[in-house]
Amino acid sequence: MTSDLQRFQQELTAHLDWFAERGRKVRFWWRDDDAVAPTPALDRMQELANRYDVDLALAVIPKDATEALAERLSAEPHAFVLQHGWQHKNFQRKDLGEKAAELGTRRDPDALMAELNDGKARLEALFGEKFLPVMVPPWNRIAPEICRRLPGIGLPGLSTFTWFNFPRDIQVQSHVDILKWKKQVRFIGWESARLRFDLQLTRRRNTGDEPLGLLTHHLVHDAGCFEFLEVFLEIAAHHDGADWPGVKDLFGRPGDQTSEPAAA
Repeated sequence: MTSDLQRFQQELTAHLDWFAERGRKVRFWWRDDDAVAPTPALDRMQELANRYDVDLALAVIPKDATEALAERLSAEPHAFVLQHGWQHKNFQRKDLGEKAAELGTRRDPDALMAELNDGKARLEALFGEKFLPVMVPPWNRIAPEICRRLPGIGLPGLSTFTWFNFPRDIQVQSHVDILKWKKQVRFIGWESARLRFDLQLTRRRNTGDEPLGLLTHHLVHDAGCFEFLEVFLEIAAHHDGADWPGVKDLFGRPGDQTSEPAAA
């Protein structure tokens, strides 16, 4: 009897074989959220990135980012830093049914932009060339006005989750979150992982070459998450039907971009 793990392996391989047989490649990238300091879990993630020769884009919280993290990442060839808001604090009204957001509609836009500008300066000072001017909104939510104003403070890049937020230049999304968040935070399971990748890979057979984003959160990973990463990267990292562009290239080297985002 085929296990859920075996079925995941078989179907992921079959998808990538389909692309390889047609001379095509699925572009993948890997984003991990909420980094602030070195941890054993982050070490495990970095070891995987190095072993499989793929970049790891770390969304770092500026207010809490430590010099120890900057030192830990300084010599890592596959580690790059994106900006994860300013402090990862919810300002929306849960009692009114509003979903969590730091960069949402409850903030004064001028005050918020000042915070984000300070956060950008802090990450630049800590991480130097490893920092890319890309905003990753906490909880993947951002008010349209804040989104429009990001290029004006030197943050032209944006990454949220799936279809959230209107399209703009230098927007690279994440698509498959490997964590189940409700009740007990844990790995989503092999069957859910299979279905999510099946959806995304099937779409890419018939659409453009939008990068397929893997989303992780190393601070809350269980053993299942790390097992998934081992299995997934073993298949996808070097398959003929897969490509893993560098994060700098993926975002079009956003430090050189000043254009306004595309309209909705």
